[in-house]
Amino acid sequence: MNPKRILFATMPMDGHLNPLTGLAVHLQQLGHDVRWYTGPTYADKIKSLGIPYYPYQQAKEINQLNMDTALPERQHIKGTIARLRFDLNNLFLLRAPEFVIDLKAIYNEFPYDLLVCDMIFTGAPFIQKLLNVPVAAVGVVPLSETGRDVPPGGLGMVPANGLFGKLKQDFIRYLTVNHLLKPCTDLFNHLLEEHGLPTTTDFMFDTFIRQPDLFLQSGTPAFEYPRQTMSPNIRFVGPMLPHNKGGRHPFRQVELAKQYKKVVLVTQGTVERDPAKIIVPTLEAFKDDPKTLVVVTTGGSQTAELRARYPQTNFIIEDFIDFNSVMPHVHVYVTNAGYGGVMLALQHGLPMVAAGVYEGKNDIAARIGYFKVGVNLKTETPTAAQIRKSVAQVLADRNYKRNVQRIGVDFMQYDANTVCTTYINELLGKFEPEAELV
Repeated sequence: MNPKRILFATMPMDGHLNPLTGLAVHLQQLGHDVRWYTGPTYADKIKSLGIPYYPYQQAKEINQLNMDTALPERQHIKGTIARLRFDLNNLFLLRAPEFVIDLKAIYNEFPYDLLVCDMIFTGAPFIQKLLNVPVAAVGVVPLSETGRDVPPGGLGMVPANGLFGKLKQDFIRYLTVNHLLKPCTDLFNHLLEEHGLPTTTDFMFDTFIRQPDLFLQSGTPAFEYPRQTMSPNIRFVGPMLPHNKGGRHPFRQVELAKQYKKVVLVTQGTVERDPAKIIVPTLEAFKDDPKTLVVVTTGGSQTAELRARYPQTNFIIEDFIDFNSVMPHVHVYVTNAGYGGVMLALQHGLPMVAAGVYEGKNDIAARIGYFKVGVNLKTETPTAAQIRKSVAQVLADRNYKRNVQRIGVDFMQYDANTVCTTYINELLGKFEPEAELV
């Protein structure tokens, strides 16, 4: 395969960008000309990888850092469906025309042979058709393609059992696709029409999975609901994890951790800035338990305040800690169910307590409960008592640990970067004859 010009394009959010960094570096090391288009928040991160960076120009950057100021009405939307509909429209779909302008401008300077993007980078379906550029999308959340034997995505449901349960699941799927989230599909079709492109009869989520030439799903079937049918462009590739340069935020208290009977790691990710959601209840749960060490990563949100409020010697509170360095020394992972952290926990054989609802976290938490690799609290605001009880439950029942280890062994069968490269080479090979005729 001759060196190709490959543009990565991602939404300006950790969970959408970070999982693609390992693949981007890998492709660059193979000799491809790899460049990246994303929001200015991530300029330094992309440049630190040695990858040329294109900033948003027309596109408006909205992410965890400015979401509340850019979209102040979002804070007052409480319902899961209403919040999901609002986010899909305002964070993603309405950015698509802006992405198209930027991506066309980049193409004039750097005529990319392939666009690699996260699955909900909304510029991709337009560019694929307008510029006739192949697209490889990456599933950075669990597979959400609609199917008769799986629940609709976005609701945190698990596959139904029994006739009544399946009928109820069918009804909820119909209601979601044709009513609750139909305004999102309608907006997407309106944007397609504005660009002179054919509309879709598919549910919007399905279009973003089925339309790319290649859909690289992070994870493996061992952590995915069983389904009888799946689009032919979908490939499970193993856990896609961030490029690990090593040593940036290492866990330095290894000897201290060895002195404790239990070590609990807790994080809320970077989107949720309020530590009262999960971090504070976890600290409250173990502030009087000298046998439990709690390791907190705040994502840079109120770290100093938490240290002052919780000076207990069995608490370690940091902005960031490299999960690969700390997870081998942990017994339970308390998480908001961010997919990247969950993939790492499964890889490290670490059972979980999950408390996530919005931004698709409920679907990830649902799988944690379904596969019995942890406890799904089905809330984003757990109490200290809930966390304490769930941590005890996960540690007391060895089945959780066994289930996590089983999936971790399955993960080891995949080298995600190598697998992705194989599929990308196959895709690019299909486009080579046309390129030679030009």
